Amino acid sequence: MQELEKIYRTLYSHYGDLQWWPADTPFEVIVGAVLTQNTVWTNVEKAIERFDGNLSPERILDLPVEELEEIIRPTGYFRQKAQYLRAVTEWFMNCGGDVDLIKSRPLPEVRSELLRVRGVGNETADSILLYAFDLPSFVVDAYTMRFFGRYPIKAGKSYMEVKSFCEAGLPRDAALYNHFHALIVQNGKEHCKKKMNCAGCPLEQLCEKAAAE
Repeated sequence: MQELEKIYRTLYSHYGDLQWWPADTPFEVIVGAVLTQNTVWTNVEKAIERFDGNLSPERILDLPVEELEEIIRPTGYFRQKAQYLRAVTEWFMNCGGDVDLIKSRPLPEVRSELLRVRGVGNETADSILLYAFDLPSFVVDAYTMRFFGRYPIKAGKSYMEVKSFCEAGLPRDAALYNHFHALIVQNGKEHCKKKMNCAGCPLEQLCEKAAAE
């Protein structure tokens, strides 16, 4: 759909490359995707720092659960998330901890496996696929749902409807999905907030909601 690409080009020309996802390794992305559930990214950063540069699958599995809980305490729901981290780490190690091997498999197969891991829902699975493994799986989050709920495009109302809409309307390209999702989030933080702040938004002239304000 040309409209989606137009939105992307407009946002990209305004914000540029936002360099998402900030992580040193694919496994750190996996950890961040779990820890960011129901919290802000600054709290995830605090937890990552508390690993003191030693964030590996082996350490996650070897740490006593109480120590793991204490490390990730800043992210909230730390008891639940400690169990989720162990579950997704076990999945990763059952895949040999081999990113290239995972990337060589059919994306739907890997996604289906991830969704069977405790604590991994659609958004977490797609974040891992896109940002850890560089696979073209579009991420939908609260910012994305709000954006497409306001912008004059009928993308759908459920997670999978919006995801399918975006994947059907854009080239299947991981870098493009990465940039687009990051741009939507940045715009959601600056302009398309719960209470809209349309002045200066790069999409102000194109958005019907802005025109109605």
